[in-house]
Amino acid sequence: MSNPSPANVELPVAKWVDRVGGHIARHRSLWVRLGNLETRALADKIQPIGIRQPIYVTGLARAGSTLLLEVLAQHRETATHQYQDYPPVYTPYWWNWFLGFMPQGDTEPVERAHQDRIRITPKSPEAMEEILWMTFFPAIHDPTASNVLDDRTQHPAFEAFYRDHIRKLLLVRGGSRYLAKANYDITRLAYLLKLFPDARFVVPIRDPVHHVASLQKQHRLFCRGETQNPRALEHMRRVGHFEFGLDRRPINVGDADGAAAIARLWEQGEEVRGLARQWHAIYGHLADRLEADAALRDAVLVIPYEELCQRPHERLEAMLAHVRLDDADHLVDAHAPNISAPTYYRPTFSDDELAAIHEETAATAARFGYAPS
Repeated sequence: MSNPSPANVELPVAKWVDRVGGHIARHRSLWVRLGNLETRALADKIQPIGIRQPIYVTGLARAGSTLLLEVLAQHRETATHQYQDYPPVYTPYWWNWFLGFMPQGDTEPVERAHQDRIRITPKSPEAMEEILWMTFFPAIHDPTASNVLDDRTQHPAFEAFYRDHIRKLLLVRGGSRYLAKANYDITRLAYLLKLFPDARFVVPIRDPVHHVASLQKQHRLFCRGETQNPRALEHMRRVGHFEFGLDRRPINVGDADGAAAIARLWEQGEEVRGLARQWHAIYGHLADRLEADAALRDAVLVIPYEELCQRPHERLEAMLAHVRLDDADHLVDAHAPNISAPTYYRPTFSDDELAAIHEETAATAARFGYAPS
């Protein structure tokens, strides 16, 4: 097992955020209507805005997606969601207009709840679009149903709302390229590529031993934090984070029996094996899709976390070239020196646990160039 998390875990959720977020979650159809009303009010402003080469950072949580998001978010062309966009994510223009009248004092960066060295402010980039997916696809996090959306998926109401939402966010942020960190989009790549044929995807991957250790650490941390503060559990549900914590759910990649087996392993205390099997399911699904779809293969760049830590200049340059962002040398120079492998925890698995990780992940890990652990 990985090193234990501290006994006291801070997962603060402000009372007003809890109350407003709860209201919005209970009245999603109302907020969709408000979002559409906002769109009509802004028709003249957003109609000329095109959605060109949107960028998605996606993959199983704890592989480095936030780090990559922060690099990309600092490019002058990109526009992404921020922490302060929640709770009223459905109406980004009106909410940011309102925030413009609020006091804008200096906010010191603080380490985020994950306790992973990443420091944030209300204006830091964050994953927020999952709220929209959950609204229009209510079963998207149901482990008993396939969570995969592919090129056969059709949902005109969602597609219209989503495109308008992106245009409004581009207007708010003054960018020309939409950027999203959305871990669950790993099961929606073909659908997104159908919606945006010029989309670019960045998928971080991590050695299964260290990936499982990080997921286990986060699960323990969030379980403790959500137990101490029940508002945190509701917050995680509302924003669509089920990767760890008291309401952790396996991702169904089109195999209901496989997802159920992962859930049973977790329930039976086979934590490590269950996490390893989830790793295999997610990245096995990705490998299958890339092998079968040349267009998707061209649109996706897989970035091993270990290579990012060992050769940050090279990997960041490759990422920026893949997503077609020019004039980005300053981003590489600014971020590469600060990228390193984590030292705040280390895997301490037993021999049996290491054997379980290898047994569950070896075949898929080999497809991405990982040697046997």
